[in-house]
Amino acid sequence: MGHTLYYSTSVEKWKEFTHLVKKACRGLEWEAKILKNSVVVRAPCNHVEMLVIEKNGKGFVKTNLVEPCHSIYLLILYSVAAFGSVSLWED
Repeated sequence: MGHTLYYSTSVEKWKEFTHLVKKACRGLEWEAKILKNSVVVRAPCNHVEMLVIEKNGKGFVKTNLVEPCHSIYLLILYSVAAFGSVSLWED
């Protein structure tokens, strides 16, 4: 165990991005908290940290490859590209 996603984000269309995250999390019955310059997603999986996406910044989250949370976090992070840019790597 012990798998981490590392990412760098720059979200130009913040309002649109946060709307997508809220809508997706509502459908999944996950908690999403929208702040002024960040989004916090809390997955219901054990051993998975909450995902914090900054409007412009870097971050990391331990997923430990726990599914489906790991894959959904990847989808959320890659969706940033539709609203700005994202670099993502795994370890």
